Amino acid sequence: MKKYVVLAGNIGAGKTSLVRLMGERLDWKPYFEPVSENPYLVDFYQDMARWAFHSQVFFLTHRVRSHHALMDDPSSVVQDRSVYEDAEVFARNLWLHGRMSGRDWSTYQELYQTVINLLPPPDLVVYLRASVPTLLRRIARRGRGFEAGISEEYLAELNGLYEEWIAGFRLAPILVVPGDRLDFVEQSRDLEDIVTAVEERLRGEQRLLF
Repeated sequence: MKKYVVLAGNIGAGKTSLVRLMGERLDWKPYFEPVSENPYLVDFYQDMARWAFHSQVFFLTHRVRSHHALMDDPSSVVQDRSVYEDAEVFARNLWLHGRMSGRDWSTYQELYQTVINLLPPPDLVVYLRASVPTLLRRIARRGRGFEAGISEEYLAELNGLYEEWIAGFRLAPILVVPGDRLDFVEQSRDLEDIVTAVEERLRGEQRLLF
């Protein structure tokens, strides 16, 4: 039976790497986040208040298109970031900290609520939980120029909203991966532990990763 799994997590948490590795290990089709395709992203990191709405609408549009495509795909799929965290974490953070106007936030929310009522939810959300020092280390390691100015404060804001979102999310089961401790890129045993936990949770078993 086809499965649809979402990998959620902050910037630098390791979502893209784990999507690729899980796709290879389980023979599932990966759907990656369109970071390099967003024409607003460089401008956004230079001036968040000006480009927040544009960038978030781009991500929302792409995420809906990807969601629709993966639901039509007969293969089991694993997706890099979901439409839910785009709105509940990133866009909400921009609004809360005055980087998105109330008018833009209201328009974005109306669009988001319409969209999620039309989309089937995933079978499982895998949340990569990582501390700010771990995120900063991984961001530096991958060396994307437009991410060089991301601050500890911004990552901490996002981490707080991720925890709120995960605590209140009811559309699908959630598996939390302790990203500070498990190195699924360098340690094959850690990857196997995560894959096993994913398979067990999809069967309805309450596996935890510590």
